[in-house]
Amino acid sequence: MTEINGPHEGGSEPDYRFTLANERTFLAWLRTALGLLAGGVAVHQLVPDPSALSTVLAGLCVVLAAVLAASAYPRWRQVQSAMREGRPLPKSGLLVLLTAGILVITLTAAALVVFS
Repeated sequence: MTEINGPHEGGSEPDYRFTLANERTFLAWLRTALGLLAGGVAVHQLVPDPSALSTVLAGLCVVLAAVLAASAYPRWRQVQSAMREGRPLPKSGLLVLLTAGILVITLTAAALVVFS
């Protein structure tokens, strides 16, 4: 069995379309993280009369952005290695994490709108 040291070593070269699709997915995770970061900064800077709820909302956006950004590269690497070795793609908790995070952010934003 070939030892894999990096995402571009070992196994066989997958179809370039799959490699590019994996890269597009990685970039989509980063775009989502940047969007969340921008939202958090906007809430912190643009909400008049900042309250504890707006601070919590900004913090949730920034924390979720950091988690997504930190998880995107390992996910890309795992998928790339799996494709090179011909293994099934690894399961990801990112979808559940992002869904739950967006739900919490949405509920917090709704509470901010209702109570301010």
